[in-house]
Amino acid sequence: MAREECKALLDALNKATARYHHLMLTVGGSADSQNLREELRNTRQKAQELAGATRVRLTAVLRDRGLGAEGRAEFERLWVAFSGCLDLLEADMRRALALGAAFRLHAPRWPLVRTGVAPRALSTRSLRQQADRDFEVADLRELEREILQVGQMIHDMEMKVNVPLWTVQARQAAGAELLASTGASLAGGVSVDENSGPCDPSKALAATVFSAVLLAVVALVVCVAKLS
Repeated sequence: MAREECKALLDALNKATARYHHLMLTVGGSADSQNLREELRNTRQKAQELAGATRVRLTAVLRDRGLGAEGRAEFERLWVAFSGCLDLLEADMRRALALGAAFRLHAPRWPLVRTGVAPRALSTRSLRQQADRDFEVADLRELEREILQVGQMIHDMEMKVNVPLWTVQARQAAGAELLASTGASLAGGVSVDENSGPCDPSKALAATVFSAVLLAVVALVVCVAKLS
């Protein structure tokens, strides 16, 4: 039951982190807007809430001395995946901070004097722009604090649960799924019907070229898997 709960939390965290990464890439672009900045804030806060819940659940399980060896290995794999997800979230938050500071949506065009009394000539539009500027400044400051909080969370995780990354073994080799799908495509591409007559030279040439390309892809995937 705990394993399924942790997997569900981790899956939700992965989705929130992936969404945040996608939104972060649009900061400073043509799609950048006030709505985007607000969605970024909501998404990162949701990701942090999920990260907090996942950390509490995994920490409690891994600190249980009655946990069996097989169960511990499974939860350690989840812990490593969770740790990597947090690292990516922190890195994206730092990029979002840098981009948000570089590409200000509502940079003031003239000095603002705060006297405590709004001038009569201040229009509703100006008030709205001022509110947007205040939100942007407050959001960047809040983002700075949240980056420190995520960094502290990562530090606390390392102190409370000792799971060296090099001791955790994956269930399958790197790139195994991609190699399997590529191999299946290769087998399907070079299959020959035993009941068919003499082959067409043009079709045989096309099949040979296709097979060579697929073999090159397989070789590239193997090299990447070995280097990763």
